[in-house]
Amino acid sequence: MLRACVIDFGKGWERHLPLVEFSYNNSYHASIKAAPFDALYVQIRQRLQAARDRQRSYANIRRKPLEFQVGVHVMLKVSPQKASRRTQKCPQYFHVSNLKKCLSDESLVIPMKELRLDDKLNFVEEPVEVMDQEIKQQRQIRIPIVKVRWNSKRGP
Repeated sequence: MLRACVIDFGKGWERHLPLVEFSYNNSYHASIKAAPFDALYVQIRQRLQAARDRQRSYANIRRKPLEFQVGVHVMLKVSPQKASRRTQKCPQYFHVSNLKKCLSDESLVIPMKELRLDDKLNFVEEPVEVMDQEIKQQRQIRIPIVKVRWNSKRGP
């Protein structure tokens, strides 16, 4: 094919080389029973599918089927990450694997009115008394350990 193009195009044959390559890659070859481009594309697609299947099987080994009844309390596991435009616009969408069943004790629930939070939404708790003190010696470092009672709504 190249010999025919060199003869046909003469001195400017190198300018037509991409066209020759294109026609060669898209023409049917009896030995592989397909065009080289198609054969390569099919092979790549099969390898990608095999990799996807392998990764899916690894993930499914540890995955448990989740079913939640209406009215059951769940916790949403959220990890800090850079917010993309999609998550900024649609924060209400998440994968069900991020839900965990909430096993809480109703007696420990604190009404929101009683909570004191600072501007960063941290609990505001103040120490009431020092209950115990000791100094732990590690090699050449002395570490003071202090047990403190806090005025917490969650209990002492």
